[in-house]
Amino acid sequence: MKRPAKPSRKIQDVLRAQNISGSNLGDCPVRQVLDQIGDKWSTLMLLALSEKPYRFGELRRLIPDISQRMLTQTLRDLQRNGLISRTVFPTQPPSVEYRLTPLGTSLMTPIGTLVRWAETHYGRIISAREHFDRKADAA
Repeated sequence: MKRPAKPSRKIQDVLRAQNISGSNLGDCPVRQVLDQIGDKWSTLMLLALSEKPYRFGELRRLIPDISQRMLTQTLRDLQRNGLISRTVFPTQPPSVEYRLTPLGTSLMTPIGTLVRWAETHYGRIISAREHFDRKADAA
């Protein structure tokens, strides 16, 4: 079986390049970015907004298992990181629309690659989980 290609950088290389060690690991730019885009709600929100701009209520209906509080916080975090923009329309009541920024759009290629990988390997991951759980139950 062919071995997968190794990542181009090891964690030590990333930390060393940023002069990060011990107590200031929270300053690592890789951690800072991946903490934001690595959670399920942010990824789902970015994928949704890559299709078209959405209003708050549309996003809530599109992802029904997200709480209003979590949706608000996720959108705020994505906006703070410059990945989405928020436009308020002067309607009665006011309506708000969210869309990807150019920075957010640039993130869609790597996220798309990750999504395709997940879809391709989902069956193998489920099988591995079941195998692990059976072994754990037997122990």
